[in-house]
Amino acid sequence: MNKIASKIKPKSGFAHFIHLAFTVLIPVLVFIFVRLTFVPLALATILLSKWRMFAVRPRHWWPNIRANAVDIIVGLSVLVFMVESGPGQDNGLAKLVWAGVYVLWLLILKPRSGTFMVSIQALTGQTIGLMALWLAWSEKPLVVLVLLSGFICYVSARHFFTNFDEPYAPLFAHTWGYFAAALAWVLGHYLLFYGVVSQPTLLLTVLGFGLGALYYLEQSDRLSALLRRQFIFIMIAIIIVVIVFSDWGDKTI
Repeated sequence: MNKIASKIKPKSGFAHFIHLAFTVLIPVLVFIFVRLTFVPLALATILLSKWRMFAVRPRHWWPNIRANAVDIIVGLSVLVFMVESGPGQDNGLAKLVWAGVYVLWLLILKPRSGTFMVSIQALTGQTIGLMALWLAWSEKPLVVLVLLSGFICYVSARHFFTNFDEPYAPLFAHTWGYFAAALAWVLGHYLLFYGVVSQPTLLLTVLGFGLGALYYLEQSDRLSALLRRQFIFIMIAIIIVVIVFSDWGDKTI
């Protein structure tokens, strides 16, 4: 398996250069298609770049989809941000910036396999996935937002636990996904935005980062009682500020 992976993703030489070129080509094509308003082609480019998920027996498809879900979420989120930046020459720079973000994800962040970097990948996928979902589909039926919010948080949690020897990883991931769906259901009836960030995205990001950091520090034997209290206090303080100082009047979808 390692030999096959090394052939698909060579680490040196001319083959490595070709691999990098094809990787960079994906964001470039997405950028060009969005600029030309060929959004379906941009979407197809992102999805077709994951063709290797299905180059195995069908029984392996779902594990492969789950393993690549965060990468797919990031790609689709970048596409949403490009589209939402609006048409016209004035917004070409914004689209180019997002294409650059996608390049950085594919070349720098995604290939990393260390515990810390995998944790950052999971948090990144959940955050921008939720941002893109609520930004582009805030007018969709609430049940769609609830289901997709739960799915994004579930696969992000599964990705987070990839490098931990956690026997209850599936249970924790399902619990986090269910909590995200429940929170989306409640807050979706009074949907608030802070700029382009929805309230469900903000709260789930704060809670996800805080709980993830506590778990990571605990697993690496660096979590002291004082640090635990600080994280919990910060999370509670942010939640209280968001709830108390939000305008809850007539903000329904």
